[in-house]
Amino acid sequence: MKKKRVEKENNERWLLTYSDLITLLMIFFVVMYASSTVDAKKYSQIAQSLNLAIGGGKSIIGTSDNASIDSSKVTVTDEQLKQITDNNANAKIEEQKLEKVKEEIDKMIAGSDLKGSITTSLQERGLVISFNDTVFFDSGKADVKTDNQKKLISLAGILNKIDNYIRVEGHTDNVPINTTYFHSNWQLSAIRASNVVEFLVTRGGIAADRLSSVGYGEYRPVASNDTEEGKSKNRRVDILLLNTNLNVSETKK
Repeated sequence: MKKKRVEKENNERWLLTYSDLITLLMIFFVVMYASSTVDAKKYSQIAQSLNLAIGGGKSIIGTSDNASIDSSKVTVTDEQLKQITDNNANAKIEEQKLEKVKEEIDKMIAGSDLKGSITTSLQERGLVISFNDTVFFDSGKADVKTDNQKKLISLAGILNKIDNYIRVEGHTDNVPINTTYFHSNWQLSAIRASNVVEFLVTRGGIAADRLSSVGYGEYRPVASNDTEEGKSKNRRVDILLLNTNLNVSETKK
């Protein structure tokens, strides 16, 4: 009779489970690390590729030799493409419209004694017409001077050719004021701005619902208040023709 073979107990099976666990943990941490690491170069390529695809170009994602990939790999609906195209077209039209107004105002300034006292600049927020305070106001006062009222009326005629919203902004230097009429630069700048608005409505014929006024006092300087020249630049009234993209900030809610 054969002896029954006795199986020897394997005391090392736990190593298999342990090694599997270690492997899984390693994979888990590798995946977590990869997920949390952003490759700036690849991110830039993705953004550039999307922009090119929207514009009808080619994608360069995943290529080391700049070989192009068909832009259809990035999905853009016809409606989204139309909206982007319309927005670009509207922005171009708006820019051209404000440039034309700027040219007309610059021409008016050049043909008057206001040259050097008024500047115009196209900014992201719109067309800014900046007046030195001495053009329309006596020192420390807020009433529009009679000397240049006709020129302000002429300016209103140009502004009436377009329907952009208009914001009149008053500014001062940092020299404190405390008179019978004005207790601070806030008051002086705000009342000057509102008086210009009232004049543009009553004498310039601009619709009142297109206009608003704000006083910034000394807190939005364009030059250093450490010099008299800088202070002179900061004492100003800005007439801002808002870019129509910002109409939502002026329309009734």
